[in-house]
Amino acid sequence: MKTLANSEDEQEIVQRLLLIGPASERRWGRMTAPGMVCHLNDSFRVVIGEREAQSTGNWIMHTVFKWIGLWLPAPWPHGVKSVPECDQKVGGTPPAEFAADVNELLRLLEIFTTEPREFTWQPHPILGEMTDKEWMRWGYLHMDHHLRQFGV
Repeated sequence: MKTLANSEDEQEIVQRLLLIGPASERRWGRMTAPGMVCHLNDSFRVVIGEREAQSTGNWIMHTVFKWIGLWLPAPWPHGVKSVPECDQKVGGTPPAEFAADVNELLRLLEIFTTEPREFTWQPHPILGEMTDKEWMRWGYLHMDHHLRQFGV
């Protein structure tokens, strides 16, 4: 299973990200490509402690949903709502200059994947506490989901 702990999988994600442009067309959902990049930025900021988000999860989300989402070999479903702090139409960071936002995502990805960690994992707002292994799997799947949203 792919994970950001594997440098080849991380490089694949970076190469796919660099294929996205500000006018890339989405295949589903309502995000624009610039909004998607900012959504990913905010998501990484929350889990590394650079941004706060309120928990919306519960026992079922922290156990059953987390296990299904991370380990079932199936693509994530479309239309799952983000927390407001990571939704660019509500309380998330609005897009600015696309190249700068992509560079910020690359910076955050580097922080997220570098060991030893220079931060403490913060609970995922929906999935709760996770291990390093779970975080690396989530990071890959979250980025993969949104890159597939834009056809890459």
